[in-house]
Amino acid sequence: MKLRGVFGLNVQRLRRERKLSQEQLSFVSGRTRAYISSVEAGRRNATLDTVEILAKALNVEPQELVSASPANKRAIRVTKPAASKSTD
Repeated sequence: MKLRGVFGLNVQRLRRERKLSQEQLSFVSGRTRAYISSVEAGRRNATLDTVEILAKALNVEPQELVSASPANKRAIRVTKPAASKSTD
């Protein structure tokens, strides 16, 4: 999973744990509700400033937003490299 996907899932998980709507988080963070939705869906590349702002709004350290949590690890698929075919 890409880092922006991990970030989005963490924002969503923490927002829900705090029983905040996207609109409430947008008000606290100064970002639009549409932006929060895009971040959570992994469609936005957030700047470091935004990571810091959302971390502060969610009352966590920024690294918690970009670290794969146990819940996110279930969503990460490990793929095996394709076996090379021998032409002998």
